Amino acid sequence: MTSTIRYLTARIAREIDEELMSQAGAFSLDQLMELAGLSCAQALANVYSREAHRNVLVCCGPGNQGGDGLVAARHLAMFGYQPVVYMPKFGSKDIYKRLHRQCDNMDISTLPSDISALEAVLPTTNVILDAIFGFSFQGPVRAPFDAVLDRIQASGKPIVSVDIPSGWDVEKGPDVEARTVIRPEVLVSLTAPKEGARKFRGRHFLGGRFVPRSLERKYELNLPDYPGAEQVVELPLVREVQDTGDQHP
Repeated sequence: MTSTIRYLTARIAREIDEELMSQAGAFSLDQLMELAGLSCAQALANVYSREAHRNVLVCCGPGNQGGDGLVAARHLAMFGYQPVVYMPKFGSKDIYKRLHRQCDNMDISTLPSDISALEAVLPTTNVILDAIFGFSFQGPVRAPFDAVLDRIQASGKPIVSVDIPSGWDVEKGPDVEARTVIRPEVLVSLTAPKEGARKFRGRHFLGGRFVPRSLERKYELNLPDYPGAEQVVELPLVREVQDTGDQHP
């Protein structure tokens, strides 16, 4: 009998990230972002063809989630899409600046950070990649991000979210009072899905094909097999009422 994939709490997700980048795990942040961003680009391409959805708006937050988005933008350009980057707030870390420079080197345009630039590009956008907030996000959504999420959600454009839809509680999902949230058509969970994703009802992919077997066993992740050389695998819908498994290491 096949075991059910484990959905992660915020605490366990942080522990796994820390272990991946520890001396024992031996991954660098650059490596993980590159693989995560490639997974997101491939998932988007699997659902939204280049012919019908060439113009991709990649919305990046200032943290690691935004870094994944910048990597995805570069790969989407390599795939023949025409991505445009929008960053309401620019990331200050050196890795973020380097990833942005890589986009510049691919002739990927970056919009001004004001909300009017976002409003101007939305009519010609075919699909949006939401890489604003990650699993470490804790509400409420503050300016300028509240207006950004409002405009994205109200645009009517298909949305692909990275790891957890922006504005969602990583464990409770979107049902949090007085919070602006993204409700995407596609979700790309990274490493393993988060508890809040149990309430997601669109097409759900798992990406980040980098988890060592030893770590998968330790945390009893029960990850599915990826097909062939694919960087993503589509997951089935799940029932919401299941054990969170937070008693594991």
